[in-house]
Amino acid sequence: MPTERTVEHPDGRVERITETGAAPTVVERRGGGAGAVVALIIGLLAVVVIGYFLMNMNRNDAVESNAVAGAAESVGNAADNIGEAARDAVPERPSAP
Repeated sequence: MPTERTVEHPDGRVERITETGAAPTVVERRGGGAGAVVALIIGLLAVVVIGYFLMNMNRNDAVESNAVAGAAESVGNAADNIGEAARDAVPERPSAP
């Protein structure tokens, strides 16, 4: 229910004020900008560190894959050399008439 009141000022003005029963709105502002900046910097550092380790792990996988491929190629070359040596060790048979 609204309430009305009258306020008289020293300069002779009369003010009529109507108030409702609603509570006034209070707005509070807090600092805390520095904490947000620190949290943001820590978050960015965490992302950079995680990214570094993921890239390093990817490089290690590539090095390992290259090493396995090189070893397989060496085994293949050794098998070719053994096959050639076996062919050279056995004398050719003369063909039958």
